[in-house]
Amino acid sequence: MKFAEDCEVDKEQLNAIFKDIVKYSPSKICGMLGNALVVPVYTHLLPPDQYGLYSLSIAMLSFLCIIFSDWVGLSGLRFFRFHQLADDLPKYLSVLVSVLIFNICAMFVVAFVFRHNFYDFFHIPPKIFFCILLLIIPVAIRALMFQLLRAQLKSVSFTFSTILNQILTIGLSVFIIKFFHLGALSLLLGMGISISLIDLLLIYQSGILKYFRMPQLHWNVLIPLFQYGIPIAATSLSAWIINQSNKFIMNSINGFSQVGLVGVAYGLTLPLLMTIFTIITVAAVPRIINMYEEDVDVRPIISRFTGYFLVVSIPVITVISLYAPDYVRMLSNYKFQEAFKLIPYFAFGTFFMALSDYTTLPYHLANKTYIDFVLKLISGIVGIVLNIVLIPKIGLEGAGIATLMANFVYFFLSTVIRMPNLELRFPARTILRMLIAFIPFAIIFWGFKYIPQIPVLIQMFGLLGVFYGIYFVVSKTVLKRPV
Repeated sequence: MKFAEDCEVDKEQLNAIFKDIVKYSPSKICGMLGNALVVPVYTHLLPPDQYGLYSLSIAMLSFLCIIFSDWVGLSGLRFFRFHQLADDLPKYLSVLVSVLIFNICAMFVVAFVFRHNFYDFFHIPPKIFFCILLLIIPVAIRALMFQLLRAQLKSVSFTFSTILNQILTIGLSVFIIKFFHLGALSLLLGMGISISLIDLLLIYQSGILKYFRMPQLHWNVLIPLFQYGIPIAATSLSAWIINQSNKFIMNSINGFSQVGLVGVAYGLTLPLLMTIFTIITVAAVPRIINMYEEDVDVRPIISRFTGYFLVVSIPVITVISLYAPDYVRMLSNYKFQEAFKLIPYFAFGTFFMALSDYTTLPYHLANKTYIDFVLKLISGIVGIVLNIVLIPKIGLEGAGIATLMANFVYFFLSTVIRMPNLELRFPARTILRMLIAFIPFAIIFWGFKYIPQIPVLIQMFGLLGVFYGIYFVVSKTVLKRPV
């Protein structure tokens, strides 16, 4: 039997990706630690209703960013190498800046005209709404600059800026909460000030000023940008529906306090698991794009990194889900304890969402992003229907089940639909090794039930240690490399 991992991989490219992973990891790990700190700090400083309002505000901010700004940065990453090889970066960057300026202006016009509709639909106070609109400007600039740093493979600059952004955001937010007592607004103001300062640093680090020209439009650049980016925006919007619409449905039924529980559950699962995911992809994807543009077969390397993601993520997800009550108790205020009910659903939902980025990568490489959009749209509709049906009947767990099922549907569909010449195979050898390692994992977990005196943290890390120990033993003996 030939395993996907056995396919030939360019060793030089693989080593280059690993070097970038090492460079990017500090930023992602610090971001994860920052988010781990954010939840207990913010939940101790804010009551559930204010934390719920903050969580809802961030969901709305992401909604607007998806429509008006995020896709511009992702398009910038996708075509940067092409225009760099063509030696027309000034023209390309001027188009990116022009599109971003136009989108932000359009957003303000739409938001002003339909402001009352936004108040009613999102259930957000006017002052919070206008604060979110102003936040779009620094957030959009940051998103574009980060993608340009990735495109230029400036991993050290990316890492430094990300860490500094995290420190400033937490510090300023806590300062404003403690001294000005503005509730959820404090967190948004702290975020806005910190991101604005970071934007200045990012503009300098990216070197974009030396390519700066007055914003202008070039149709030969603009049309591919829209063809690639608009489906991405639509796809991201569908993903937003899958993972964020439950907050708004929950708010309309049960109010901000229940949204606060949803926000805590997300805060304790999504950042951790997406950190695991992005540590790998933030380094791998730009180089995979470059390889593809140079007519290199990228299927083996995508399969390899899919295996890495599975090995790192599944044991962590399993442990967090098994110890959900203890996990929430350790990392949040007691007022939010009920959020543990959502942890397993959100953890595995996030896993399927992240894994789908590997299964849908061929659509992006082939510039067939509309396929990804259709799949996510179907999944988003499934999520909305399940949220509407389940939340009124079973409350919090209804939101969790809906999120998990919608993400699973998306993953399932993305594995069924294949791209010609880019058909990917799952790393069967890796999956088999993991199944073997989970046998002693399950036995020891069952044994811990009869020894409650062992501290929870020791149990959690002990289980992870057992899994990875067995996994690597099997990797070196029964089912040999690659790991």
